[in-house]
Amino acid sequence: MNPAALKKSELRARLLDERGRLDHDRVARESLAMAKRLEAADFFATARIVMLYLPIKNEADTRELFPELFRRGATVLLPRCRDGESGELDVFCVTGLTQVRPGRFGILEPDPGVCLPAGDLSPDVVVTPGVAFDRRGYRLGFGGGYYDRLFSRPRMRRTIRVGLAYDFQILEKLPMEPWDRPMHALCTPKELIWTRP
Repeated sequence: MNPAALKKSELRARLLDERGRLDHDRVARESLAMAKRLEAADFFATARIVMLYLPIKNEADTRELFPELFRRGATVLLPRCRDGESGELDVFCVTGLTQVRPGRFGILEPDPGVCLPAGDLSPDVVVTPGVAFDRRGYRLGFGGGYYDRLFSRPRMRRTIRVGLAYDFQILEKLPMEPWDRPMHALCTPKELIWTRP
């Protein structure tokens, strides 16, 4: 294993352990703070098509964002792991959280029997989970490359990519690969960090 990969695996294990030890109250409190900070940002408040994720393993919880997006008539998208094709996400429109069910890896995903595929819709904003982020916007995920492949699609060219993170998940510099797609902004309970113009 090359040193960069080894370092990534060590970082991933350490940060997942720290995140896993967060108590329910802290996850709820800090997720709400992130949601309020994001909702107050102009680029999010005016977005008409927003892609979110549903959390696993103490990830920052996005569920506080859904009611306001639905209230203002925004189109809300959620990703789904593609059946039989590792590393690929399909994107679906959802109109309520009753339209999700457990999918691959135990993640709540849109039910393809109920939800419409997003097709060529181009999201204004994609709110992205991560194990860690650095101040340049680079992201450490679970290592499957799902989001990097998603962000390389032509319809994502103008999308603002935002990482949601607890403060301890923001590092100075992460090891990176040529195919890594950095975030434009990072949202923590305490700050909104712009990493790209």
